[in-house]
Amino acid sequence: MADPLGLIGNSGVSPVGMPRPALRGPGQGDPTAPSFKSVLMANLDEVNKAQQEATRAVEDLQTGERSDLEGVIMATQKADNAFRMLQALRNRVMEAYDEVKQMRS
Repeated sequence: MADPLGLIGNSGVSPVGMPRPALRGPGQGDPTAPSFKSVLMANLDEVNKAQQEATRAVEDLQTGERSDLEGVIMATQKADNAFRMLQALRNRVMEAYDEVKQMRS
């Protein structure tokens, strides 16, 4: 399965150009590492751009400004995969949140 958001893998740089933090134990975070919010927002922007490109490609194909059907299909598949990965991430975060809510003090 392709990774359109670049969330899987072991490269040192994310697709949006931010360095990936090394995995560390609790309380050993790197103060220079990007926050979860900034990484999430950057990836949301990437998914949004992919969906806008796909929409623009379909509209251009319908108006005749574009004739490469393969390129349009690739753009729509890229946007679909990115959105599905974002949904999977959201579902995982919600599952983790539900587990934390159920913990007893």
